[in-house]
Amino acid sequence: MNPMDTARLLPWSSPEGKPCFLLGGTGAGYVSRLADRVEAEQMDSAAELIEEAGDVLTGRCWTPGEIHLLAVELKAHLIRVHRVSESRGARLLQLASEVDEGGVEPGPWVTTPTGP
Repeated sequence: MNPMDTARLLPWSSPEGKPCFLLGGTGAGYVSRLADRVEAEQMDSAAELIEEAGDVLTGRCWTPGEIHLLAVELKAHLIRVHRVSESRGARLLQLASEVDEGGVEPGPWVTTPTGP
């Protein structure tokens, strides 16, 4: 198996803007836990920005600069949330394939497709 098949996309980029991955591991190590905390903070921050955006847009008395700043912030948060969703989606697909191969006992959070 290719190590990239089980790599976890981390919620930060390299200084050059390239994606960072965690290879191997059980998901319980220091970097995994740090990534989990960063992802949670990013999701919380995005939720707060959604509320703030709603307040700004509801007020209908914004300046072009305020709208521009809001758009910049929304884009930055959307990029982070998209990275989190890609990472979590890949891990769910990996878990589902492990269940299909019999390597993991399915729990209530795993559904396996049934035949016709």
